[in-house]
Amino acid sequence: MCGIVGYIGTKKASPILIDGLLKLEYRGYDSAGIATIEKNGIQNMKNKGRVKSLYELDGINNLEGTIGIAHTRWATHGEPSCINSHPHMDNSKNFCVVHNGIIENYQELKNSLEKNGYHFLSKTDTETIPNLISYYYEKISDTKNRFLQAVQLACKDLKGSYAIEVLCSYEPNTMIVVRKDSPLVIGKGENENYICSDIPAILSYTKNFYLLNDNEIALITKDLVSFYDMNLNSIKKDLRNITWDVSSCEKDGYEDYMLKEIYEQPKSVRETIGSRLIKGEKVNFDDIGFSKTDLEKFNQIYLVACGTAMHAGLAIKPTLEKLCNIPVNVDIASEFRYRNPLIDENTLCIYISQSGETADTIAALKLAKAKKAKTIAISNVIGSSITREADFTIYTHAGPEIAVASTKAYTSQITLLILLSLHFAEVLESCDINILDEIKEELLLLPEKISSVLETSSKIEEFANKVYNKKDIFFLGRGIDYTVSQEASLKLKEISYIHSEAYAAGELKHGPIALIENGVTVVGILTDSNLVEKSISNLQEVITRGAQTLIVTNQKIDKQNYDEVITIPNTNPLISPILSIIPLQLFSYYISKKKGLDVDKPRNLAKSVTVE
Repeated sequence: MCGIVGYIGTKKASPILIDGLLKLEYRGYDSAGIATIEKNGIQNMKNKGRVKSLYELDGINNLEGTIGIAHTRWATHGEPSCINSHPHMDNSKNFCVVHNGIIENYQELKNSLEKNGYHFLSKTDTETIPNLISYYYEKISDTKNRFLQAVQLACKDLKGSYAIEVLCSYEPNTMIVVRKDSPLVIGKGENENYICSDIPAILSYTKNFYLLNDNEIALITKDLVSFYDMNLNSIKKDLRNITWDVSSCEKDGYEDYMLKEIYEQPKSVRETIGSRLIKGEKVNFDDIGFSKTDLEKFNQIYLVACGTAMHAGLAIKPTLEKLCNIPVNVDIASEFRYRNPLIDENTLCIYISQSGETADTIAALKLAKAKKAKTIAISNVIGSSITREADFTIYTHAGPEIAVASTKAYTSQITLLILLSLHFAEVLESCDINILDEIKEELLLLPEKISSVLETSSKIEEFANKVYNKKDIFFLGRGIDYTVSQEASLKLKEISYIHSEAYAAGELKHGPIALIENGVTVVGILTDSNLVEKSISNLQEVITRGAQTLIVTNQKIDKQNYDEVITIPNTNPLISPILSIIPLQLFSYYISKKKGLDVDKPRNLAKSVTVE
C-alpha cells in the first residue's frame, strides 16, 4: 500500500525522491515525507496530504544532500497527521527510517524501550524501529560494522512485515535496507543507486535491478551494494533487466491512467498471447513443463486471489472444468489460509496477483506449499514476491498498471488462464480438438474485437451521464456472465462510490427483487445463447418494476425493450468475459468522471495491498 523511494549517489537527492513519490501516488496514501543527510545532520520533512504539499514546506528547496529516503504513508497505526507521517527518527535524531508493513509486536517493543529511557512522539508502530536501532547501536563496540549490526539486531526483534530504509548520521555515505514480506528493489546506476517499493517509481533512471528476498539486508553506497542474510552472511545477487518502456508509465495524452489502460487492452491481450499461441500449433507452456502423468495426478485445482484477480479466477473456472475435466475451486486468499483447506500433493493451486505482492495471496501460497500442493503464480511483475515463492510462474504482459482500479490486468489474466486451460487440455487429451481449435481461433481475433468494443464508448458515456447520480446500481448475469457482473460491480464501487451489487439473474426472485423500484438502474449481461432467454425473462421482471436498463450483449435481442443496448462482437462464451467487461469498465469510468472524482486514486484504496 505505502510507497518507498531512496537514493544515494552524486546528485541532489530531494528532486529524485519527490519524483519517485509522485510516481507511486497510485498505491494510495494519506501523507508523505522525505529525509536527506545534510552537513548539519539528517533533515526530515513530512506533511499530511498529497506529495505536492511537500513543496510548501520551509527549507525543502534548500536540501543539498545526495543520500535520502522518502515515503507515502497509508495510515494503519495512528490517524493521518504530520507527526504520524514517515520518515521517523530516534530520540537522538541520528537514525531515520521509512517503513512499509506492520510491526505486530510494536507495543511490546515500545514498552521495553520506554523502560530504557526512550520516549515516543507518534502513535505509529514504525517509530519503534529507529529507536530500537539506536538502542542496539549504543551497545555495540565493533566500530567497523556497528550500523549494520544494529539494524540486524533490531530486525531480529521485529515481528510482522516490513520493508525499511535506514539512514544514520554517523555514516552519512551509507544506507541500509531490509525486506520481510513487503516489496523492495534496488536499481543500479552509474555511481548511484536507487531504492523503491515498486519499479515504476525509478524506471526512468535505470532498468537494472536487484530483487531482495525475504529476510535479506542490503548495505548500499553510491558505488556498491552488499547483500546479507539475517545472520550477516554474505549473499551474491545477479542484476535483472526490466524491459518495461518508461512511456508505459505515463498518460500519453489520456486524461487519466485508467482510461489509457482500458484503451491499451488490445495491446496487452496481444502481448499476453505472444508466442504462446501460433496459428496451427499447440499452445506453448514449456516454462511449466507438466507431463500428462503430472496433470492426471491432480484431482482438484484451486484458483486463489483477491479482488479483481479473484474475479478473473471465477471467470476461468468454467473453462478449466469444461476443457480439462478437473474440479476447480475459486477461493479468496484471505479466507483460504484460515480455514485449513483440504489440499495435498494431488492439488494444483494457481495464485493470481497483478502486483505479485498481495500479502494474503502470498501467505496462501506458502500454506499450499507447506501442504505439498503444486503451485503456479500468475503475475504481471517480473521478480515479484509471489513469483519467487511458487513452484512455477507465468506472466501476463499487460505492462505497468497505474490506476488503482484494475482493467487491463484483469483481461490479461483471463487471457493467460484460457491459454493455460487449452495447454492442459492438449496435454491431457481431455477435450475434442475441434473445440480447442475454435477457442484458439477466437483468442487470436481478440485484440481486433476489443478494439471494436472500445468504439462504443460514446454510447456508454451518454448512458453514464444519465445515471451518475444514482445511489444504487445492480448487475445481473447468468453463468459466466454472472462472474463479469461481479467484476463490473466492483469497478463501480471502487471509483464512483455508488452502492452496487451483482446477482446471478436466476436468484432475483429469491430476495434481490425486493430492492428493485421505479428508477433503479440495472445492468444486464447476455453473451451465452443457452441462457439468453432465461436472462431476458429476469430482466423483464425488473423492467416491469420500473428499472432503467443497460444491456451488454452479443445476442440478437429486441433492443426496444431496454434503455440502452451495447452490442459487442460474438465469440465463444468461454472467452466472452474479456469482451463484455470492457463496456462496463468504461461505464464506471464515465460515471466517476461525471461525479468529478479522482478516477485513478479512489478514496481509501491502494494499488497493492501488502498488509493483511
